[in-house]
Amino acid sequence: MRGSIRLACLVSALFLSLGGAVFAADSDDVWDRVEHHWALNDGVKIHYVTLGEGPVLLFVHGFPDFWYSWREQMHALSSDFKTVAMDTRGYNQSDKPKGVENYAMAVLVEDIDAVRRDLGVEKLTVVGHDWGGAQTWKYAMDHPERTERLVILNLTHPNGFAAVYANPTPEQKVNTAYARNFIEAPFDDDADASRFAAVGRRGGDVVFEHYQEAMARSYLDGMLNYYRANYADVSGGNLGVSQVQCPVLQFHGLTDTAVDKDGLRDTWNWIDSDYTLVALPGVGHWVQNEAAEVVTSTMRSWLLARQ
Repeated sequence: MRGSIRLACLVSALFLSLGGAVFAADSDDVWDRVEHHWALNDGVKIHYVTLGEGPVLLFVHGFPDFWYSWREQMHALSSDFKTVAMDTRGYNQSDKPKGVENYAMAVLVEDIDAVRRDLGVEKLTVVGHDWGGAQTWKYAMDHPERTERLVILNLTHPNGFAAVYANPTPEQKVNTAYARNFIEAPFDDDADASRFAAVGRRGGDVVFEHYQEAMARSYLDGMLNYYRANYADVSGGNLGVSQVQCPVLQFHGLTDTAVDKDGLRDTWNWIDSDYTLVALPGVGHWVQNEAAEVVTSTMRSWLLARQ
């Protein structure tokens, strides 16, 4: 019981530190329009949805979220692309293996590749937010021959993230305390992940209901295992970083406290192709929802210019 109470306090602290998430309600909901699929990675089923036809855009969500985070982008971009959004392991309809080792970055990267194989394509564009950003940075580094383009939302390059973490200002140290607390949180297989449905609350009643359902199906310890298995490597610069060879489009909401904008410095030095940075003042962590129109229209023009 004490473990569950402590986790509830950690969740509350996280959302207070982020200042809340402001989401646009989508009148053209994709919920009932997508097709559902499951890919397989070493016995673990990864759920993903598809909408549209054309070159593949694979969206990878962050913490605490699920495929529906990309509803705005899927609706708008499915006229030109095959939009694909996965539930990462531990979340919603994907499998939820126990054990920290089952959430290591190498495993998460191969989940992305399992979806690619299931789609039957040789190359794709990967789009990631938050922990999904960490996974897609690494996917592009490890699989350059399979990565056509990379789009990152509010997750700085691992080198930049590590630089901020190693030399934080007092404010930055306070803002990243939630991650350290997640790592130390007690394991509790019965802990309820549904409290994370608050992420969708400001999207309106329908969006909130979908988040309630998805978080009720999610595995809280699995969600925290992303931090336990990988945060030391991400924040310590130990991910085995190599140059990114494909074009990169990066969005960053500048009021994000979880991922500090100072980590954007020098990103261009770690990319061998063209790099486009869109910095958005007054926008927070969930940039794909808070600034959906800007993100989506910019993505469309950037992608079409590189076909």
